[in-house]
Amino acid sequence: MFPDLTWNLKPKPCTEIFGDQDFELITIGCLISDMSKSFGQSDLGISSYVENLTSPEADPIWKRIRQSAADAGMPSIHVGEMDGQHLEVLSRALKPQKVVEIGTLAGYSGIRLLRGMNASGMLYTFEFSRMHAEVARRNFVNAGVAERTKIYVGPAIEQLPQIEKYGPFDLVFIDADKTSYPAYLEWTIKNLRSGGVLLADNVFGWGGIAENMATDPETIASVEALRKFNARVVESGQFTTTFLPTAEGLLFAVKN
Repeated sequence: MFPDLTWNLKPKPCTEIFGDQDFELITIGCLISDMSKSFGQSDLGISSYVENLTSPEADPIWKRIRQSAADAGMPSIHVGEMDGQHLEVLSRALKPQKVVEIGTLAGYSGIRLLRGMNASGMLYTFEFSRMHAEVARRNFVNAGVAERTKIYVGPAIEQLPQIEKYGPFDLVFIDADKTSYPAYLEWTIKNLRSGGVLLADNVFGWGGIAENMATDPETIASVEALRKFNARVVESGQFTTTFLPTAEGLLFAVKN
């Protein structure tokens, strides 16, 4: 009989646990016990393996959206390839009917979410820039999802009250101006249904969330706002929360 494998919770040297027993399975178990179970994945080889295996942008529509944004002179700040894949997979698992997206940009993340939503689902998406919203509108048309999309232009915190009559909502995705994340959270708490999901991108503050080393005032303010946002989500008692260790950090919280 093998020893109780709960030893894995406090890894010990193999010889201390098994003595001189020489079983291949035990050897494998010892190797596993010595492996790091740390939060995150920084191995570039593994990252390349996953990207090559899943081909997150095999559909040419994603390249076309990125190109449309570049042609319009928009900043290249879309979610990454795997981040887009995360959004689509999560949306397919949740099958939300009513989704709010704060930060449309060129429509990339919105279309990812729409692909996983119920066929009759509606995306309410908010974009500060009218020019960005027009690029997104064309991309929604080209993707065949325009009839399931409502775009609101202007400061999101001023526009959000317009859709409260359609709530409560099943999913809220925040990927916009970082200093407004705390305000977007308060709106979300009031308008997300129990069991609904909050997703928020960039919550690691470009690597500065643990120790803010920024020197420019704008970045300092953004990181401090993200810290406030993260703490409020976790400590409010309103959510059960985890952080997906993407490069920029994706907060994933379920409303209690």
